Amino acid sequence: MTDTTELEAATFRRLRDHLMVQRPDVQNIDLMILAGFCRNCLADWYREAAEASGQPMTRDEAREAVYGMPFAEFKARHQAEATPEQLAAFEARTRSS
Repeated sequence: MTDTTELEAATFRRLRDHLMVQRPDVQNIDLMILAGFCRNCLADWYREAAEASGQPMTRDEAREAVYGMPFAEFKARHQAEATPEQLAAFEARTRSS
């Protein structure tokens, strides 16, 4: 029987791979508007989990684990400037939360 932790880890890897490979076009701000988290949040949670298990990790190391490449490289390849509409939607979401 598979351990719950193994299932959760496999699910995380699939989400990470989906965001890295199948949908790198999805902007972090859109994830924040729709889901309330983004790739940076995943990286922060990853780093927190590593540190909680006694494995020191920098923010850059965690981001590379989530983005599949250095953050600056991902940003240059895939991240566009937020549009006024995205910024307004993000502001509206944060006000309603």
